[in-house]
Amino acid sequence: MILSEIPNIKNTDANNFFLLAGPCAIESEEMALRIAEKVVTITDKLEIPYIFKGSFKKANRSRIDSFTGIGDEKALKILRKVSETFNVPTVTDIHEVSDAEKAAAYVDVLQIPAFLVRQTDLVVAAAKTGKVVNLKKGQFMSPGAMKHAVQKVKDAGSNKAWVTDRGTMFGYQDMIVDFRGIPEMREFAPTILDVTHSLQQPNQTAGVTGGRPEMIETIARAGIVNNVDGLFIETHFDPKNAKSDGANMLHLDNLESLLSNLVAIRKTINNL
Repeated sequence: MILSEIPNIKNTDANNFFLLAGPCAIESEEMALRIAEKVVTITDKLEIPYIFKGSFKKANRSRIDSFTGIGDEKALKILRKVSETFNVPTVTDIHEVSDAEKAAAYVDVLQIPAFLVRQTDLVVAAAKTGKVVNLKKGQFMSPGAMKHAVQKVKDAGSNKAWVTDRGTMFGYQDMIVDFRGIPEMREFAPTILDVTHSLQQPNQTAGVTGGRPEMIETIARAGIVNNVDGLFIETHFDPKNAKSDGANMLHLDNLESLLSNLVAIRKTINNL
């Protein structure tokens, strides 16, 4: 998959990593536009190819009373408005076969959640839309096993597959990134490091996922040093009050300094 083939993608000739960033879930139009405006300004300044991320619904929740969304159509229309307002591509995750065509009418990249990446019908449905398919590596899967998910996309007639590492289960309530997997997965697809989900602390007894956001820069730097093609970062202007995954999100105010440091590291790596 050539990055420049994605509609409205910018800065593809900057020899930089690309970025998928935004809130975990679409909470309102105002919040989506506010976050997008900030990230677009930063990525244009730093010449980072950027795709706005936002889930139109959250199907994988610990408790039945957890926030799942504001309504599918409403959230998807907000994603379209972000794209039209700021001339940027968008990505959202899908959970059911019927979601594929529905979401593809509004966004440029379809994301398969880690827990669902072995669901053949879902992966094939995403591939058949013609959109880029971002395959999250299952927390329970080895890096090498992801070649089979990529092959499903190819067998469905598409060469537009990415792989995203979002950490591997380490005991019951922690995640760890095995950086040996990055070069392995890059052998068969462009590879992204999901920095913020890699710092989750799932399966808490309270039914609300924890996280270690203070380690975001540590993990992101290691990813850049190890030549990831892209980074995935969830960010919010008020993480403590975010309706989903606030415990591991990056505060929006800290995004520019983080990305500035990462761009400097990538420039150094490119010269080695």
